[in-house]
Amino acid sequence: MIFMKTILVLFGGCSSEHSVSLQSAYAVLAHLDLNKYHPLPVGITEDGRWLCCAGGFDGLLRGSWQAEGIPCALRLDRGQTALLLLDGSGNTLNFDAAFPVLHGKNGEDGTVQGLLELVGIPIIGCGTLSSALCMDKDRAHRLAEAAGVPVPRSAAVSAGASWEDVQAAAETLGYPLFVKPVRAGSSFGVSRVETPEALPAAVENAFRQDSRILLEEAVPGFEVGCAVMGNPGETALTVGAVDEIELSGGFFDFEEKYTLKTSSIHCPARISLKRAEEIQTAARKVYEALDCRCFARVDFFLTPEGGILFNEVNTIPGFTAHSRYPSMMKAAGLDFPALLDRLIELGAGA
Repeated sequence: MIFMKTILVLFGGCSSEHSVSLQSAYAVLAHLDLNKYHPLPVGITEDGRWLCCAGGFDGLLRGSWQAEGIPCALRLDRGQTALLLLDGSGNTLNFDAAFPVLHGKNGEDGTVQGLLELVGIPIIGCGTLSSALCMDKDRAHRLAEAAGVPVPRSAAVSAGASWEDVQAAAETLGYPLFVKPVRAGSSFGVSRVETPEALPAAVENAFRQDSRILLEEAVPGFEVGCAVMGNPGETALTVGAVDEIELSGGFFDFEEKYTLKTSSIHCPARISLKRAEEIQTAARKVYEALDCRCFARVDFFLTPEGGILFNEVNTIPGFTAHSRYPSMMKAAGLDFPALLDRLIELGAGA
């Protein structure tokens, strides 16, 4: 008799990236090997309600999952990896591990991971500390730099700082520069600032997303990324092919990330093998320095002189069949179903 693991797949969430999560979760659910796993899809609405979609996951595409879902909650008794249905039946649904496919705040930042770890639920993905550190661009940069990986020059500014301090930080960095929320995903709240006159609007835009923002030098060159998989200290780290973002102008904002209207992604990147190996080595260093486990995507800037500067880590990157992380791993020899097998093994055990 073959024992099938039940995998709780969390999607949606109270996040500006809610709709993207639905696309990623659908791809994960559609590519799970149903001879090995029983999926248990649970959606979190934008106002925070948990709904069990035990009848199937096609509703993610139809937009009907909220109407069809059954209200539910996690059993919070430690060691009880079970979902409690709140339909009056008192029924529970047991599962073996949780796969959060939640992008951005309230999902990728350690909040959900903390809840799962409190109950003792195995997580397919990074844990609480790593998720929180990677979401915080300022602290992630500091730890990467301490591990020997160069980072762009930047200055963190908190809400309540004087405008004079903001201006002084910008003048020290020089124009053009980027203004970013410290904790946000998919380039929400990010602006490229060419002149001092454009700085106030960019700062206001970033503060809409977070109470801390980052002013960062504009690095010449282009963005590259590297998929990493494994549990440091337990398993050897696997790295995918390095990819490259080609822009026709501007920067890789939310619209470009999910439409590619004027940009292209090249996987493998159009760089030398030596340079790709240097990026993969840097990705491993960052992954370990930030306590990542199971999987993450590490992004860098590659300068015209060949310099490699750390940009950010996505602990729950896009997971559609055409997203960057699966594409990097496919180029390294792992197709989507095999990739999911490996991730579940890393997060939930063999």
